[in-house]
Amino acid sequence: MPMKILISNDDGYQAPGVIALYEALKDIAEVEVVAPEVNNSAKSNALTLHAPLYVTIAANGFRYINGTPADCVHVALTGLLGYRPDLVVSGINNGANMGDDTIYSGTVGAAMEGYLFGVPAIAFSQVEKGWQHLDAAAAVARDLVLRMQTHQLVGSKPWLLNVNIPNLPLAQIKPMKVCRLGRRHAAETVITQQSPRGDTMYWIGGAGAVKDDADGTDFHATLQGHVSLTPLKTDLTDHDILGYWAQTAAGMHRT
Repeated sequence: MPMKILISNDDGYQAPGVIALYEALKDIAEVEVVAPEVNNSAKSNALTLHAPLYVTIAANGFRYINGTPADCVHVALTGLLGYRPDLVVSGINNGANMGDDTIYSGTVGAAMEGYLFGVPAIAFSQVEKGWQHLDAAAAVARDLVLRMQTHQLVGSKPWLLNVNIPNLPLAQIKPMKVCRLGRRHAAETVITQQSPRGDTMYWIGGAGAVKDDADGTDFHATLQGHVSLTPLKTDLTDHDILGYWAQTAAGMHRT
């Protein structure tokens, strides 16, 4: 039985990245695309709970939804597809999702939604914006999915991987490295402007500069030309200091 793959993204169903990913995977699996209608970058895991969602079929057969990346995967897995895919793949994103970016990323959010439903999932991103050497990134994605299938990791217990691919010709991309997430400095200052009506508008500032790009991080690996692969989890509990806070909370209770 052929592998079944659900593809989504956060750049929208017409983005070159999702089209390239579909073309790379369509001959090795039964592939369905359910993606946002418009760009939904930085939507993280947001779900639309107070407005209706509509599914539309595009001319190329892709389905798109007037919602977030997580909406797309959620709707697909809870009724739209009518079956359980073996793998959820998100991307290929127009720009990196490394370090702290993963907290905000809609690309990662879509993959994480699949993971939360018990389906193995991968988020793919190119390091630089602009889609340069997108064909190489798609080839890397295809190769990784095939390797996962060969090692019987697809359709197994859920796992969540974040993959960033340098914008290089395929022959120049170095072997994959398993990495931890790096860190960024705090975001840049908010940008203010006056609207034509005299109101103050606020634009979120750019991402902070890289703070931790030491050897072993995703930033370091991709800077050296390697594909970075980081396994992610959704447990945000700080297990290392649970004991400290238990003692602190007990002390606060006594006073």
